[in-house]
Amino acid sequence: MKKRIIFVIVGIAAVALTALAYLLTTNISSPAKKTVSAAPAPVQSMPGMDMGQPQAQQAAPPAQPQQQAQGAQQEEEASTVEIPPEKQQLIGVKTVVAEVKSLGKIIRTVGMVTYDERMLATVNTKFEGWIEKLHVDYTGKYVRKGEPLAEIYSPELLATQQEFINLLKWNKEGSSVKNHDVGLMLSKDAQAIIAGARQRLRLWDISDAQIDRIEQTGKPVRTLTIYSPVSGYVVQKAAIKGMRVMPGEKLFDIADLSTVWILSDIFEYELPLIKVGDKATISLSYFPGKDFVSTIDYVYPAISGDTRSAKVRFTVPNPGNKLKPQMYTNVEVKINLGNKLIIPDDAVLDSGKRQLVYVDKGEGNFEPREVSVGMRSGGMVEITKGLKAGERVASAANFLIDSEAKLKGIVK
Repeated sequence: MKKRIIFVIVGIAAVALTALAYLLTTNISSPAKKTVSAAPAPVQSMPGMDMGQPQAQQAAPPAQPQQQAQGAQQEEEASTVEIPPEKQQLIGVKTVVAEVKSLGKIIRTVGMVTYDERMLATVNTKFEGWIEKLHVDYTGKYVRKGEPLAEIYSPELLATQQEFINLLKWNKEGSSVKNHDVGLMLSKDAQAIIAGARQRLRLWDISDAQIDRIEQTGKPVRTLTIYSPVSGYVVQKAAIKGMRVMPGEKLFDIADLSTVWILSDIFEYELPLIKVGDKATISLSYFPGKDFVSTIDYVYPAISGDTRSAKVRFTVPNPGNKLKPQMYTNVEVKINLGNKLIIPDDAVLDSGKRQLVYVDKGEGNFEPREVSVGMRSGGMVEITKGLKAGERVASAANFLIDSEAKLKGIVK
């Protein structure tokens, strides 16, 4: 019993001593914490004094050039997508060099053979009459210049011829008058009237040979013969035997097919590329292996609203009349666009809003770069902005590189 009391007293004493020690320790350590938290007094630099601790609290010195180069390299690596060489071979990556080369374009279109409008002629009359005989009685007949086409009876023309004959007789009778002065006056008047009648016949397209024949025979010609003004084919015939014709009414259309026109359609976006004088090769399926070489001699000023194209014209010689109107032809116009910075068309990824290429920076790194494109021809495309000659770009499997770049967030 006494032992238990002793143990309790000893335990209480131990707890009391522990609490006292804790209170003493707290009171002693509080001023020390305040001293540490206070701002340090300024320290003057003394010779031989170690300033290591204050220097650690000063601002960091500016970065060195080596550190700046490392930062730039890290930024460049962040803007490129890395494709290891073994992976490039696996997905089929190919690269080409952007070069300045001559760029040519071939515009392929179709054409149609038509008449040379400068070689067309029409035949009509300047007097009223009736066709009594036709020398050309079907369309398509070939006639030579001066060959008779039709014979027309005209009461008005017959009366004019009779008047001309009477004037000739009056002139002869005036020369037989005994009074010289009166005969001379009558002769002068008759000559003036005869000249007027002769001119009136000429204005009705009666030739001088016909007028001379009327004058020699003294008899009017019942029908007037109409002659062909040019050599060519009768492409339209309105004259029918026995029909009545009026002044200015068309009887025949004659076309000379020694040269023909070929009219081709050029789309609106291709018009700035062509000009008068550009050479073209013209071929027809009817004559395999036979090509006609010509040049553009006219570009029509209007554009068709339906096809959004303009017509260009070629003039082609037609020996043997092999080219016939309404024939279709194949036309190839070769255009030299000059020296351009070009790359393959497949190297450009076109999203509709922008054009992108991947430039090979070496060691498997590809940089996405936005470019501006120009003309396209023969699988090549002109680069007008964003690329320099000598730079190498991905031309195959670049869409896989683009997918990798989008997954890594390099391209959005």
